[in-house]
Amino acid sequence: MEPILFTLFGAIAVGGALLVVTRKNPMSAALSLIMSLFAVAALFVLRQAHFLAAIQVIVYAGAVVVLFIFVIMLINVPENRLPIEKPTVYRLLGVVAAGLLMIEGGLASRNFSAPATAVGEVGSVEAVGHALFTDYLFAFEVTSVLLLAAVVGATVLAKKKI
Repeated sequence: MEPILFTLFGAIAVGGALLVVTRKNPMSAALSLIMSLFAVAALFVLRQAHFLAAIQVIVYAGAVVVLFIFVIMLINVPENRLPIEKPTVYRLLGVVAAGLLMIEGGLASRNFSAPATAVGEVGSVEAVGHALFTDYLFAFEVTSVLLLAAVVGATVLAKKKI
C-alpha cells in the first residue's frame, strides 16, 4: 500500500509544481503551490518524518504561501497590464539549462551516499534543528533573504505612481 500512496502523492506534488509554473493567473499558481506542498507533507508522513510533515504544512503551506497570496492581493495587477510574453531565445536557453540541471542531478545522486543515521533520528526535532543550524545555516539564511527581497521587489514594482 505504501508504494501506491508514494506514487500517488509524488504525482500530485509534481503535477502541482507543473501547475505553479504554467498558470498565468498568480492566485491559481499559489493555490497549486499549496497543493504541491501538502503532497510533499504527505510524502514526509509516509517516510515516518511526522515533525517535518507538520513543519511543511505550518511553515510553508501556512505562512509562506499566505505571504505570497497577501503580496499577490496587495499588488492587484489588472489583467490588461500583465506583460505579454513573446517566445525568445531565453526560453530555449531555459529549457537547455533545465535539461542540463536534470542530467547533473541524476549524475550527482548516483554518486551520493548519505551519512548513516539511526532510523529514529531522521525526522526528530533534534536532528532537524541540528542539521538546519549547523550544516544548512547559510542556505537557510540566504533563502530567507531571497524571500524578503522578492516581497519587497514585488511591492516596489507594483507601487502606484502618485
